[in-house]
Amino acid sequence: MNDWPDGRGDRQGGAGRGGYGRGSGSARPEGARVMPHVQRPVPQQPPPPYDGGGYDQSYNDGYNTGQVYGQPSGRGRGGGFDDGGGDYGPPTGSPVRPPNWGKRIKRTVLAVVVVVVVASVGTYFWADSKLHRDVDLSKVIDRPEAGDGTNYLIVGTDSREGMSAEDKKKLHTGSAEGKRTDTMMILHVGSNGDTLVSLPRDSNVEIPAYKGAESGKTYPATGRQTKLNAAYSEDGPTLLVRTVEANTGLHIDHYAEIGFGGFASIVDAVGGVEMNLKEGFKDKWSGADFQKGKQTLDGQQALAFVRTRHAFAQSDLQRTKNQQQFLGALAHKVSSPGTVLNPFTLYPTMGAGLDSLTVDKDMSLFSLGKMFLAMKSVNGGDGKSMNMPTSGSVGGNLLWDKAKVKQLVDQFNNDEKVTVSSD
Repeated sequence: MNDWPDGRGDRQGGAGRGGYGRGSGSARPEGARVMPHVQRPVPQQPPPPYDGGGYDQSYNDGYNTGQVYGQPSGRGRGGGFDDGGGDYGPPTGSPVRPPNWGKRIKRTVLAVVVVVVVASVGTYFWADSKLHRDVDLSKVIDRPEAGDGTNYLIVGTDSREGMSAEDKKKLHTGSAEGKRTDTMMILHVGSNGDTLVSLPRDSNVEIPAYKGAESGKTYPATGRQTKLNAAYSEDGPTLLVRTVEANTGLHIDHYAEIGFGGFASIVDAVGGVEMNLKEGFKDKWSGADFQKGKQTLDGQQALAFVRTRHAFAQSDLQRTKNQQQFLGALAHKVSSPGTVLNPFTLYPTMGAGLDSLTVDKDMSLFSLGKMFLAMKSVNGGDGKSMNMPTSGSVGGNLLWDKAKVKQLVDQFNNDEKVTVSSD
């Protein structure tokens, strides 16, 4: 009896040549067995590469049981997931974003701006609180009308206030009581250039009617003539301003004064001031001892430089020129980036200057800054420096050239370019 389906013979189903059987010893031919159907899931991703140790069991398990390949069971070393330490698998969770440098830069810039603004505002109020606004120009009577531009009266005194005996000896100031003016200058700041005019302390002037700074009493004019610095010694800054205005016809807008000790402290705080001297000179009275050429002057040397007059044939006239030269160089150093951008230099310099500076009640820090910048421009060649024009002397006092003085004042009042010379 033939058990083969479809009438197939032994030759077709046996283990002979070209047959389909495998030579099984079973009574039922192998080729007639029904193979079970296996539903193969579609892999979610290709199987991992062969690494020499066989395929990963997680892949085989998923393939054979219907489990979706790649179900996470643990974090792999490569940042994905595996079933027990593999180095592969799809990443999960939020991707790591690259840093947003634009936002970081904006935040940094904003933080820097905030710090600068806070520091600037704090510095302003600190400096404003230290400014000594002790001179009341409203007490000056019979004042000329104000013109265009701004006029500052800058005064350097021989005040020894706050100086020890050792300081006085070191700075060669002596121990005289009271205060006198060693330096007087008019600084005109205008749209047609800045001009610095020195007023020799031996200038011959007439003391006008004035109101006493302390007494409030009005003193009439008597026609008395004296040296300009005597006005300051007699009744202080307000009488000096009144005398300058009465003898020139120029309205003074602001007043600034500094003494010996403060001047030297500013120079030391800024680290000294470089000067290029055309000639060397000595003066036992001021302590000056300078060689020709470039050199950096400290506070003591600077004070000796601006006070020296006995070493020069022109005496006070040469001294005023030296004062202009040095004050311009000092203003340049104070306003330089090396000072302004270095807090370890800026704050000591500002502190030394503000502690020793006396100004009028209407002087603002802005106006004070304009004054220093104008002095810097004059020293840099953008402005003009000169002595008050003179025409001889009387009793040892210098006489001002009235015609030139009037022309100079007219040019100031009209804010015109100054063409007057002191020669």
